[in-house]
Amino acid sequence: MKNLLAKIAYNTIIQVVSKVVTSILGLIAIAIVARYLDQTGFGEYITIITFLSFFAILSDFGLTLVATQMISELNADKNKILSNIFTFRLISTIVLLVFAVLIIFFFPYNKSIKLGVIIAATSFLFIALTQILTSLFQKKLKMERVCIAEIVGRLVLVFGIIVVVKCNFGLISILITTVCSSAINFFLLFFLSKRFVQIKLEFDFSIWRTTIKKAWPLSLTIALNLIYLKADTLILSLVKTQAEVGIYGASYRAIDVLITLPFMFAGIILPVLTIKWAEKKQDDFKRVLQKSFDFMIVLAIPLIVGAQFLSKQIMVLIAGEKFIASGSVLKILIIAIGAIFIGCIFSHAIIAVNKQKCLIKAYVFAGVIALIGYLIFIPRYSYVGAAWVTIFIELFIAGATGYYVWKYTQFFPNFKMTIKSLIACSIMALTLYVLPINMNLFIVLFLSIIIYFASLAVLTNTQHTTHNT
Repeated sequence: MKNLLAKIAYNTIIQVVSKVVTSILGLIAIAIVARYLDQTGFGEYITIITFLSFFAILSDFGLTLVATQMISELNADKNKILSNIFTFRLISTIVLLVFAVLIIFFFPYNKSIKLGVIIAATSFLFIALTQILTSLFQKKLKMERVCIAEIVGRLVLVFGIIVVVKCNFGLISILITTVCSSAINFFLLFFLSKRFVQIKLEFDFSIWRTTIKKAWPLSLTIALNLIYLKADTLILSLVKTQAEVGIYGASYRAIDVLITLPFMFAGIILPVLTIKWAEKKQDDFKRVLQKSFDFMIVLAIPLIVGAQFLSKQIMVLIAGEKFIASGSVLKILIIAIGAIFIGCIFSHAIIAVNKQKCLIKAYVFAGVIALIGYLIFIPRYSYVGAAWVTIFIELFIAGATGYYVWKYTQFFPNFKMTIKSLIACSIMALTLYVLPINMNLFIVLFLSIIIYFASLAVLTNTQHTTHNT
């Protein structure tokens, strides 16, 4: 048991370190691409990636999670199961990406975007197949191999983009570099998987039917999520200029980096919550969930408050002076961070108690409202309208998941740490208000972090002292 816990801890640490490294490399890549392409070119890049990701995510069908579950069952034939799921994923992804390539010609995009979709489609095929292989390493607790392959792929991406920019090869060459990066990631991981399993093309339709039966609730949830996660950018790209897509996409990329934190943390906490609930230790379950809620609050609130003062400087640092308008969008979108952080913890708690099907209704409502909201507000208010609709939807999802957690576990969060965090953030905000506007961003960020956590520590210790007295 100790050996298993040690392996889990090791894999968790490796994944955290890897995610930090790949996120930094991803930001470097985006920073170079944004500066090179400017608002319009970067908008075209975002449109291409968003359009394809819509179909690529649909092709997932929840297969990554289902594959991990099926090969973890007693006496499971890993070779046969993974070979069939791999084949199913390969075919489903090819079908959907070919469909994407065909219908792109019916959209009012320019030739550059249409050609970009054709080229970049291959990248999403490699990504889809990589996700299936990842399920094997998750089961084997050998995630360091996945991390190595991902980091190598990101390094190839950054190096390739630098070469493209130096030689001024343009947007299409950046997309070709993206394909090469994804291909190297996949083939490296495929090579590393040969030690554990021999994957080949197989067509055992009984396994396919079992896979579909297990995956359909996840598939439906993924499809509904897509509506409010991707529809904003697609609608924006159809009714507004590519420059506006670029401004919105740059700020969204900053948000994408931040939201890896709650999902990474929730993935670590999920097994703990699952065990506590299965053992009927409801008090322990609620205690872990409360601490997780507090942790998310402690991270989310200063991000929201800090961005109200520093969003423009942050976007200039990430994407360059031409994307200063993205700072105004980031200032709005960052509000969704709090909802995403909390909603992520609550949704994983619902999974832990095996009530995830109840979320389908919430996602249906969110998808419909999001689509209506985007169609009404994006034509009128462009990316600002898209940002506010996104906030509304994320708040709704957080509220819905919180309600279902209360309904099935009787957990209702204690807000003592939330109040302390708000007070500490008020002190941090006052500091940011009086600091010189032209002060170095890194120094301002460092001071903000120190002041916030020092204030929080004092407030926490004061309460403990008062309580003990």
